[in-house]
This record gives sequence, C-alpha cells and structure tokens, in this order.
Amino acid sequence: MVKGGIGGSNTQTGIYFEGVVDIVTYLNDKVKGYSCIAKPLNQKKQTMGFNIYYQGQLVAESFKKHELYRYLETVGIDWKKILSKKLLPDDAIYVISNNTVFIIEVKYQEVAGSVDEKLQTCGFKLSQYKRLFAPLNHNVEYIYILNDWFRKSEYKDTLDYIIYMNCRYYFEYLPLHEIGLPVPT
Repeated sequence: MVKGGIGGSNTQTGIYFEGVVDIVTYLNDKVKGYSCIAKPLNQKKQTMGFNIYYQGQLVAESFKKHELYRYLETVGIDWKKILSKKLLPDDAIYVISNNTVFIIEVKYQEVAGSVDEKLQTCGFKLSQYKRLFAPLNHNVEYIYILNDWFRKSEYKDTLDYIIYMNCRYYFEYLPLHEIGLPVPT
C-alpha cells in the first residue's frame, strides 16, 4: 500500500502488519520462497540478526534493536565514536541489491498519546542512522508502518512532515518491492 492508500489483498506482495508483526517471522511463515536464518553470535544464544534468503539466494539482512549494534561490532564499527546514544530500531533491513538499510518503525495507537510526538522525530533519526552507516557506504531510508489510527485528519500535518523530511510511511502494510525485496510470482 502506498501513502494514503489502503492495504493490499495479496499477502505475497508485502508484509501486512496485524498488530506488531516481526518481519522475519512474517517472511519465513507467510511469503513463499523466503527463508530467514539467525546469525548466532555467542553461547548466550544472542544473535546479530538474520540472513534473509529468497529462493536460496541471500537478498537481505535483518537486525532488531541491539542486534544492529552487535552486527556493527563484527564489521569494525564502533557506534560510540559516531553516536552519543543508541537508537533501537524495530527493524533494520539491509537489502543487498540496492545497498540500502531500511529502518522500519512500527507505530500502533488506539488512544491519543506519546506516539504522536515520536512520529515527529524521523528527520533526526534518519540523519543519525545515515551517520552510523556512512563508514559502510550504505544508503539509509526511514519508514514508519502505521495503523489506521493515524489516518485521522488531525495527523495530516505530521504525515506531511514525515514526507518533507524524506522519510516514508505506509498504513498496516509494507510492499516488498518498495524496499527492493523480490516479490513472489
């Protein structure tokens, strides 16, 4: 679904978020041709994310929250020399074909509250993530997945601001082709 549109009916073309859904779990369980394999880090059963395969070919990597920083350590990036504080993404998906890290933040709201202000931080967070991934020469994009609560007219200015800051949003759904992942036929 595109900004301002409605969710797609074909679950093979994207990820439909029914509540907070884990992208890796969704791809593994619901999208034909995908498999996701954890990248173990140590004996404590910690991971540094998942490799995402489509028809047996590595197409992406996924990192949640602290997994992102464990991964960065393994590639020689000391985040403390770049950022003053960790940002913990719901998901960070590195898509190999377009050399882009997509920061995915899922925001669900059922009553007015603090999420309203969090949506207004996308520009700052995008600039921070760009700094973080600059040593790897990765592009960075910032995407919100929002529930229908945010379709209300009172969010028009906030949604316009997200676009103005070169970030994106989708309602309930993330189309695979929008982030460069293969779409099953």
